[in-house]
Amino acid sequence: MYKIRKAEKLADKIYLMDVEAPRVAKHCEPGQFVIVKMDDKGERIPLTICDYDREEGTITIVFQTVGASTEKMAQLKAGDSFRDFTGPLGCPSELISEDIESLKNKKILFVAGGVGAAPVYPQVKWMHAHGIDVDVIVGSKTKDMLILEKEMEAVAGNYYPCTDDGTYGHAGMVTTKIEALVAEGNKYDVCIAIGPMIMMKFVCLLTKKLEIPTIVSMNPIMVDGTGMCGACRLHVGDEIKFACVDGPEFDGHLVNFDEAMKRQQMYKTQEGRAMLKLQEGDTHHGGCGHCGGDE
Repeated sequence: MYKIRKAEKLADKIYLMDVEAPRVAKHCEPGQFVIVKMDDKGERIPLTICDYDREEGTITIVFQTVGASTEKMAQLKAGDSFRDFTGPLGCPSELISEDIESLKNKKILFVAGGVGAAPVYPQVKWMHAHGIDVDVIVGSKTKDMLILEKEMEAVAGNYYPCTDDGTYGHAGMVTTKIEALVAEGNKYDVCIAIGPMIMMKFVCLLTKKLEIPTIVSMNPIMVDGTGMCGACRLHVGDEIKFACVDGPEFDGHLVNFDEAMKRQQMYKTQEGRAMLKLQEGDTHHGGCGHCGGDE
């Protein structure tokens, strides 16, 4: 059993948990993910690692309630436990394997949308710890939906919040902020974009036009997390890849986003039925893992 040390609500439908998982904390790197399972009958839920503390032996996860499984997970409190907490899975961010001095000479831009701030944060924190200042754009619908803002500000070289309603930070989408920064003379060597599929698609369309190499994380289409279900299969250029075992990060300019988003839609009807069962008092949902897509 994996005990939950802390559980808190960050924003509407967005939750953070610190979980005791010493082995995972010892070996994980930014960009990787875990699979959690609440009980024997629970569904497998893949979640990107938001933070880790090797000394304390803890892993921080952030998730949004979009389906029956994550709705149940949000009800867990400090002191409760997960039945399974498997990881680290997936490949670490390619940037952390590069030469540090080489990274210091690069102008790096991170772009996060919504809950995408959670997987962006450990990468930015790693950069900061190695003396590398990066620019970070974080977008959300409203100020209240921005998460990890204080944490991100503490490790980013420059932090640029964006809100769709224009009430805080840059008024507009993250793409218009990218355009503004480039217009101001910023020349980026690489962009890392993580968030909703549609956001990553339009960021890549823009950065391709601007000739900025871009990395995206395809964790939104992961279900089983081991490559067995095939839900996260996608075309990256002429190759077929699986987000969970080959990624989750890929060259954004080669990803077939339209195909990936169509695949993502396949699970919504089943998840909707599961939500209805949950509301009607059916306490057990899951088993096959195919009706997930929670994250």
